[in-house]
Amino acid sequence: MSRFRTRTRPPVALALPALLAVAFLLLPLIGILTRTQWSELGAHLTSPGVVEALRLSAVVSLWALGLSLVLGVPLAWLLARVPFKGKALVRSLVLLPMVLPPTVGGVALLLGFGRRGLLGPWLEGTFGITLPFHTSGAVVAATFVAMPFLVISLEGALGGLKQSYEETAASLGASPVRVFFTVTLPMVAPGLIAGAALTWARALGEFGATITFAGNLPGTTQTLPLQVYLLLQDQPEAATSVSLLLLAIAMGVLIALRGRWTGTPADRKAAETLPVAEEPVPTAAPEPAKSAAPAEPDVSGASGAAPRDGGRWPLHATVTGFNRLTLDAEPGTTIAVVGENGAGKTTLLRALLGLTPRAHAELRLGDTDVTALPPHKRQVAWVPQDGALFPHLSALANTAYGLRARRVPRAEARARAQAWLDRLGVGHLAHRKPAQLSGGQAQRVALARALAARPRLLLLDEPLAALDQTTRARVRHTLRTHLAEFGGVCLIVTHDPVEAVSLADRVLVLADGQTLQDAPPVEVTRHPRSPWVARMLGRNAWQGTASEGGLALAAGGRLVLAEELPDGVPALAIIVPEAVSVHRERPAGSPRNVWPGTVREITALGSRLRVLIGSAEAPDLVAEITPDAAAELGLADGVRVWTSVKATEITLVRL
Repeated sequence: MSRFRTRTRPPVALALPALLAVAFLLLPLIGILTRTQWSELGAHLTSPGVVEALRLSAVVSLWALGLSLVLGVPLAWLLARVPFKGKALVRSLVLLPMVLPPTVGGVALLLGFGRRGLLGPWLEGTFGITLPFHTSGAVVAATFVAMPFLVISLEGALGGLKQSYEETAASLGASPVRVFFTVTLPMVAPGLIAGAALTWARALGEFGATITFAGNLPGTTQTLPLQVYLLLQDQPEAATSVSLLLLAIAMGVLIALRGRWTGTPADRKAAETLPVAEEPVPTAAPEPAKSAAPAEPDVSGASGAAPRDGGRWPLHATVTGFNRLTLDAEPGTTIAVVGENGAGKTTLLRALLGLTPRAHAELRLGDTDVTALPPHKRQVAWVPQDGALFPHLSALANTAYGLRARRVPRAEARARAQAWLDRLGVGHLAHRKPAQLSGGQAQRVALARALAARPRLLLLDEPLAALDQTTRARVRHTLRTHLAEFGGVCLIVTHDPVEAVSLADRVLVLADGQTLQDAPPVEVTRHPRSPWVARMLGRNAWQGTASEGGLALAAGGRLVLAEELPDGVPALAIIVPEAVSVHRERPAGSPRNVWPGTVREITALGSRLRVLIGSAEAPDLVAEITPDAAAELGLADGVRVWTSVKATEITLVRL
């Protein structure tokens, strides 16, 4: 009801011209309908000349559609996916037949493919092919004017498809051609169908280029539009009947498409599906699956031969470009990659995959140098943040995708995929599509898909970021269990300190693409070398320079320290929120660091409260107190307070 109440009336100055435009477009169509001799319609449409022209139109339009698919689909993919010089010129050439007068197009075809054209003499002399005044010439003319509809429609659909689907498929071992036919085309099928329908309809109605290039020969090039042209001279009533047939075909195509000119990627429908409730994760996976998956043979090569390095793959990588670091890890190591936005976390993962020009990785996995190999041959599996499950495949088919890409027989691939789904507690969802899965279920399927492909390096880009806290805890437990058995190295990009501490053996801290700290979680927790990491861990982190027994803060102010550093040494002062005392009056006694401030924000953290306090004399400070203490102090936003920190409660980290 509210939708109708808020509808506004269009101004007359706009509504009147719009109605006139509708009438202008509708009147000719009404003219055809009113002037059609309905009693003679059947006789007109079944006359020998019309039937022959209809047959020829069907042949020409279907051949034109086939040629447009063979030539236009790769061209649309090239325009949508490959950056190259002259792309604007190529796109202009695609659009040109749509704005070019059809007769001019016919003249251009004559000069290009005619007997005296650029290519015509060679075609006739070498292959005996003469296009003008032949049915093949009508096909060429129809393809010339109709193919742009397919290219533009499919390019729009490809542009709306996230490339993470194709990149994930490549990381599972699928070649570019296999990715195109098994992932890209199925997901842009609406755009392809829309473009094909428009192309066929345009080819069916082509007139100007056909009569100019191929002539008007009955039974050879005289298609239905040309038949209408001839009938207008002697039998206008029959011409009206045939025009009505073409009009009905065109309207049928448009109604079937319902305005979907650029198509709709398949994942958009899935995104609009109602969320599915998360089901509890089984406490233990079925025993047969638990024993089956680890023992499955390696499928790293096309032949499926056993690995030369015993299924254990250490990592050595030297990354250059935006990221500049060297990374070494033993088999079974899990590394959490952390850093603020723009630090180069995702760029590092994409460099290891071979998917970005921003950084280049010299990469060795086990005994194999994979630096020169394309992404689908590196055996580096990637799970992006959204999981990138292929929406047109079931959970079982998704999980078996990498195995099938490596030529594992279908039955064997599905058996292994089912075993991995069972191990991760989602085996009972094997036949569901991704749109029918909850967030936690989809993430476990994405993880099963990556592990089933037997990668030597596993890359997880914030795999739990989109999950709620309860689901995140369940999936984190599942992930920790199975990473313990993984024979390669796993890199996890995360912003969650719990994930970094509970899942990782090492924490790699990046800043501006370089390694700021690479240490066990305990070391990073106790002595973070990055203010961002310290804040991520819930600590106050103030950067400064040692001076006269204290620390001159970069943001202004000064800290008195219990620990002495040589003058001029840069350091990071770490203050845990529990060490910050909050007072309503200036405190007396032992604290040597005291500042006035104002409460800016109060948030709950479990059974305690976090209080953000701003001060003109020191950087912002977070204190952690009990709700009872906050009530006793009368804390609220805007309340003036005093804060104090003992010098002995400050931890210094040299930078």
